[in-house]
Amino acid sequence: MSSVTDTGGPGMTVPRFLAVIPDREVRALMDPQVLSVLDVLYNGKLRGDTLRRIAPDLLDFDVLLSDVSGRANVLRLLPRQKRDELADRIGRRVDEDGDWTANEIRELCGFFGLSEERIVPPPMPPTDIVEPKYALFDHQRDAVRRLMPLLAEDERRAVLHLPTGVGKTRTAMHVVAHWLRSHEPSVVVWLASGKELLEQAHVAFQEAWSHLGTRTVQIGSAWGDRMPDVSAFHDGFLAMGLAKAWSVTSTTGPGWLGSLASRVRLVVFDEAHQSIAPTYQRLTDELTMAYNCSLLGLTATPGRTWADIDADGKLSEYYGENKVTIRGDDPIANLVRDGYLARPVFRTLLAKPGVQIGHDDIVRLEKMLDIPQDILHAMSMSEQYVTAVLEAVNQLLANGCTRTLAFAGSVAQARLLTALIAAQGTHCEMVSAKTHPRRRARAIQSFRTADERPMVLVNYGVLTTGFDAPRINAVVIARPTKSLVLYCQMVGRGIRGPKAGGTESCEIVTVVDPALPAFGNLAEAFLNWEDVWTSN
Repeated sequence: MSSVTDTGGPGMTVPRFLAVIPDREVRALMDPQVLSVLDVLYNGKLRGDTLRRIAPDLLDFDVLLSDVSGRANVLRLLPRQKRDELADRIGRRVDEDGDWTANEIRELCGFFGLSEERIVPPPMPPTDIVEPKYALFDHQRDAVRRLMPLLAEDERRAVLHLPTGVGKTRTAMHVVAHWLRSHEPSVVVWLASGKELLEQAHVAFQEAWSHLGTRTVQIGSAWGDRMPDVSAFHDGFLAMGLAKAWSVTSTTGPGWLGSLASRVRLVVFDEAHQSIAPTYQRLTDELTMAYNCSLLGLTATPGRTWADIDADGKLSEYYGENKVTIRGDDPIANLVRDGYLARPVFRTLLAKPGVQIGHDDIVRLEKMLDIPQDILHAMSMSEQYVTAVLEAVNQLLANGCTRTLAFAGSVAQARLLTALIAAQGTHCEMVSAKTHPRRRARAIQSFRTADERPMVLVNYGVLTTGFDAPRINAVVIARPTKSLVLYCQMVGRGIRGPKAGGTESCEIVTVVDPALPAFGNLAEAFLNWEDVWTSN
């Protein structure tokens, strides 16, 4: 090593480059080992192994380079020429404070001849967490675990029974993904009645498979004017409308379903309480004809009627009496307590609507499963009835409800209520089966927005299923009904809890007499059909 004699101490050998460093820094670095290291730095000959051989106990240069303060201390000792050279290489002054990018550190290491792998990485925590992209809540995972053996063995049939708003679709998509992963290639058919339910399933599968899938698969839509080439559908997910399937079957014959059935390994029937209607059961039987095809029903109401145990028993028998639901002594109370369901606050709007019903009509009502349309229309359009509904809506608005969903008793009542509410200055829209699709879509989209301006959406004959608007905090049921299934579907639109993106509570204003068993009590309604099912 070339050196000169330092005049500051007898017999001390000092590296030549110290002549360009101010005396105050020399006095701080008189240790010979340090001076030797800096001399190697100055001559551009530093290698990681050389440094460790010269001064193994002096410093850990890898750590020093990864530490801002240590790096600044060392780099300020470089001669001006070397500092300028390094600054040109990394594109910044070497003695300025601030964090260094990973690329700048790599350039710095290359300048000193250090390999990248010798830089000490930042310390990793002893434990960490990984968030899943398509997660399930505890009760949903438990349901999936219990469903799997029922769908894979014996009759291969089961119903998933969860309240509206607790995630039947998301839970079922984990089963769908498992079936597609386990049976390659294969087809899963999702049967549903109504465009909303089918679109919901189509979007849900795309999201689920993007996180849970193992290969590229087909995704098909068969409803309205959509119809994929079934003969070319060999591996994937097919959302099929019941009306579309029956229409094609009626015009082309059942053969097309039979050819598809040879590839189907799982059929999911959304709103499973409909599946034993004669036409729907025929479609389902055609699709599940393969000996190893499974059938999963989804419903919040695992029964056909309010009190006809024979009709409900047929549904249970069709699914092998296998039903998976939430465990616990009081599942609804637990879901409300844990934030999965909103706390429903029931209030009766009108115990006895102000319209006279004749003796013959009363006899008809007693024999019907639900209220006939002509009586429903007459009741809903009475002055007292309309006034009571309007007063209820106004009271909800005064209570701070920003999203109120109203189920009208007739199309005429829906139009009248919409006009009266809008005339008061409240944003109000109406949808029915006759509403133009674009106008209907705009009204629903407006209702779903995060705008805090209050809005009322009045509907008749739609939005009982497949409609998801988590911010609903009030439901007005101005449609009297004897159907517990329909009633639960209407109530269910507003009870999504905060953990599922909904609200803490929801006001349910209804014309249904709460003295009827299971009406006005979510827990009783949820458990109404337990006597015809086997617990799993």
